[in-house]
Amino acid sequence: MIPLFSRKLPDTFGSILVHLPNWLGDAAMATPALRVLRRRFPKARITACGLPGACALIEGLPHVDALLPIPGKPGFREMRAYFHQHFPERAELGIALPHSFRAAAALAAAGCRRRLGYTRGGRSFLLTHTLRPHVVAGNIMPVYMAFEYLRLLAPLCCDDDDLGLELHADTELVESLRSRLDPARPVVGIAPGAAFGPSKQWLPERYAAVADRLAEEHNAQVLLFTGPDEEDTRSAVLEAARHPLIDPQGDQPSIARLKAGIRCCDLLLGNDSAPRHIAIAFGVPVVCIMGPTSPRYTESPWERGVVLRRDVDCGPCQKPVCVTDHRCMTLIGVDDVAAAAGIWLRP
Repeated sequence: MIPLFSRKLPDTFGSILVHLPNWLGDAAMATPALRVLRRRFPKARITACGLPGACALIEGLPHVDALLPIPGKPGFREMRAYFHQHFPERAELGIALPHSFRAAAALAAAGCRRRLGYTRGGRSFLLTHTLRPHVVAGNIMPVYMAFEYLRLLAPLCCDDDDLGLELHADTELVESLRSRLDPARPVVGIAPGAAFGPSKQWLPERYAAVADRLAEEHNAQVLLFTGPDEEDTRSAVLEAARHPLIDPQGDQPSIARLKAGIRCCDLLLGNDSAPRHIAIAFGVPVVCIMGPTSPRYTESPWERGVVLRRDVDCGPCQKPVCVTDHRCMTLIGVDDVAAAAGIWLRP
């Protein structure tokens, strides 16, 4: 394998295939990279592939010409057959934004002539051009993911435009939700779930208590955002709340409705999960309750709001399930979150 910096990439490409990150929050943090890639190659046909949720998240952005959802987790032969059917053009350049082996294998299965990615996950033999991750004293160091994706594009002469995260919300969905809301009252969203795992979740009853406090003290109308497989969390919040919560998704939940709902908020309260990064993309202030994960991955210069975090001797552990007493989250109280939210709701 020839290192990236000793093997120059072409100055132009007719077609580019970008493999999106799997996690929705990471996909949101990849949007600056998509934008600068489009600016650098305005005539290229840029296709983004990835899990259906990631594709739905970036839908509507003008920086991508086509979306190619990859259903499930197919093997290499299945991926090759899928790309042969749905993407037969063989892109001149493939870019693996996630670190996974599967992402590099997908670009190889798609027949991309050049494949660019970080040297992670034992996948370098699948890539034609590689870049080493950020290393300090021999250890890979956490980097804000948006910057990591931008760094991967630097060899293509894609310069950061410092415009931050960007998403599109459907105008009709936004207006439909706004018609149900009182324009004279602040709109607060709460997002108590976390697809990463329960270790990232603050207690549902505490979210309910904060929602009640904001309704009583700030006349807030509160939207409840939950995703697939979060029915138990949703039920726990609804059962504990004394004041009614608004369901912005109705009986047709979707990524499009999630984006529209967050776009309507004046403030979002949530864990370190996808809704946080969607809010950043829309310029909505966030009170983020952060537990077991390193803040270095998500510290955004474009975020408005506050991150509530307690240093504990066992963290950041990066584990999806807590193996001790979850004190990184339980030490953050209702008063802490309500006070932080109140600062952003004062006239």
